[in-house]
Amino acid sequence: MRSLILTSAFLTFAGCLHAQEPTIAIIGLRHSHVWGHIGKMIEGKPARLVGIAETLPVQIEEAKKRGAAANLFYTDYKKMLDETKPTMVWAFVENNRHLEIIEACAPRKIHVIFEKPLAATHRDAMRIRQLALGSGIHVMTNYQMAWWGANYTAKKTADSGALGMVWRLRGIVGHGGPGAASGLNKVFVDWLADPEKNGAGALMDFGCYNALWSLWYLGKPESVFAHVNQLRPDEFPKVEDNSTFILTYKNGVGLFEGSWDLPRSFQDLEVFGRSGSLHMVNGKVELRKGRGAATEVPIEPLPPERAEPIAYMVDCIRKNRAPEGMLAIDINVDVVEIIDALKLSLKEKKAVRLN
Repeated sequence: MRSLILTSAFLTFAGCLHAQEPTIAIIGLRHSHVWGHIGKMIEGKPARLVGIAETLPVQIEEAKKRGAAANLFYTDYKKMLDETKPTMVWAFVENNRHLEIIEACAPRKIHVIFEKPLAATHRDAMRIRQLALGSGIHVMTNYQMAWWGANYTAKKTADSGALGMVWRLRGIVGHGGPGAASGLNKVFVDWLADPEKNGAGALMDFGCYNALWSLWYLGKPESVFAHVNQLRPDEFPKVEDNSTFILTYKNGVGLFEGSWDLPRSFQDLEVFGRSGSLHMVNGKVELRKGRGAATEVPIEPLPPERAEPIAYMVDCIRKNRAPEGMLAIDINVDVVEIIDALKLSLKEKKAVRLN
């Protein structure tokens, strides 16, 4: 009887924990993607915003203009974590600070969302995984295409055998550059164009999307080879602004471009099999069988808990299930391993084999 009472009490307590309102805090306002997400966080759905940690006045003032209450701000993010005890944080900081954030959040049992990539170096990525798994927290790497129905419709179509054996990927991701290093954007461009803080230039910024697609469809490559251009050295004196690379597989290949020098925005993926191909962009998937004309594949809408980052992290926490697929920690450690190998390829001017 005593054990039944204790079990019942535990289940009641666990149910209360499960029912608690999820809360979120922001660490840093230094990645420009924050401005596309902060409005939803200020609204408090599906997680209530309890704190924003930043020290730069121009970033703080911008957040206040967008509706963030003055009492949300902290200059010390560790103090914020201790006082607000958020369920999760979303970090919009320099890539080489991601490990630092995990070192603060892991012992406090706070889940973390990072803007892509997972880390600036493979060494940091592996340490982040070790700390996350050791503490039992979820770590999610946020990519825009992870919330596109088209992305999953394309993958499901390829997995169905509609193309035959998938053996070739061709991806292009990029735009005309991160913009001028002035005003609100100066903070972002200053670190994005720094090889230590970002991890590289366009190779990291957009190469990580391509590496993720290749891992998702074909797994880890056997070797990598990279070529880069510095077409605008006056604007980006320390890093490349255009990158092209090849990921080699035993029975396949990935051909990818990531660039700050394009005339318009691209986030396109082409997938080839022996009997067909498909072309995917946000909102559209086209399938071609053999030499036939392109036909549109109906896009399956994503359920609400898979349609945006915070809702998905809340769902993972409630179900005690780590982020999956292209949001999972293992595949994102591999992404950074590929980028590190591509940088080594540039240095050695040859293909580099992966372990």
